[in-house]
Amino acid sequence: MDEFFKADFWEMILRSTLSFFALLIVTRLLGKKQLGQLTFFHYTTGITFGSIASEIAAQAETPFLDGLIALIWWSVLTYLMTVITIKSKKARVIVDDKPTILIQNGLILESALKKNRLHMDELAMMLREQAIFSVQDVQYALLETTGKLSVLPKPAEQPATKLDVKADVTPPTYIPTEVASDGQVIYENLVELELTEDWLMKKLKKQNVQSVEDVYFAQVQANGSLYVSLKDKARRSSP
Repeated sequence: MDEFFKADFWEMILRSTLSFFALLIVTRLLGKKQLGQLTFFHYTTGITFGSIASEIAAQAETPFLDGLIALIWWSVLTYLMTVITIKSKKARVIVDDKPTILIQNGLILESALKKNRLHMDELAMMLREQAIFSVQDVQYALLETTGKLSVLPKPAEQPATKLDVKADVTPPTYIPTEVASDGQVIYENLVELELTEDWLMKKLKKQNVQSVEDVYFAQVQANGSLYVSLKDKARRSSP
């Protein structure tokens, strides 16, 4: 009995480990999307991947090779469909559908709501999530293929831009980038920004920081300045 339990235990550990890495490889091959960017097709595909992998890992009566073949073949089909939708707009519409206008020129399109099986309470909630509490402030509202609502407010309700107020619109010199963390210099980020460790140390000394070991986090800002947050110990000992 003990020998059977041990054999069964190690078999499940092996199956779970192999399923984990198979799923990891598959998801890396299929590309990355945020959860909020998933269309219904990709969402259901993701659930199926997880379901097949859990079946392989947890069900001893499921032949491992059969389950692995099913996972790989499902991945191949998903990958092929993704390639097809990238190359063909018609296929993209068939698989992912297309955005639907729900509000046009400030008017709610009742037929579009019914087609997408939405009611006014849901539309109002989606508008509130965009910080819009009155439908009359909306010029256009589109339901995206991800299920999210994109809203174009009426011109009078749109926030003023820097051009509107004639503010400085000079492009930033840098993308804000971490260059030191937990007392260590992140050299690859410095190289990417075409900066040197020498530059970093001069910036730190200007802020009365003598050693990078005292730095908990340092980030180059868009204008070329350096934000520095010290470790607790260094902060307590600083004048």
